[in-house]
Amino acid sequence: MLDLTGITSFADYFVICTGANSKQVQAIADEVGMQLKKLSEHPISLEGYSQAEWILADYGDLLVHVFSTKAREYYDLERLWRAAKTVAVPELSKTRP
Repeated sequence: MLDLTGITSFADYFVICTGANSKQVQAIADEVGMQLKKLSEHPISLEGYSQAEWILADYGDLLVHVFSTKAREYYDLERLWRAAKTVAVPELSKTRP
């Protein structure tokens, strides 16, 4: 996760992750969406789902990027936004309700 606070005006955080294939990219996006929905967070927009090379879910100040391996290497958002601070994502409890 990248903290973009003060670096850009369109988002405060990027979550960046990678799936091994198109089904996994979609499954990651589905799970993120489901977990955020439980917190009453809904995306403003969702792009790239059917192609599953780069799914972008816009939650306002939070942008979730789910890439295929090839697309993540090509776009290299960590390099592009290298001024951002890396933020550790807390681990979820292994026993979820």
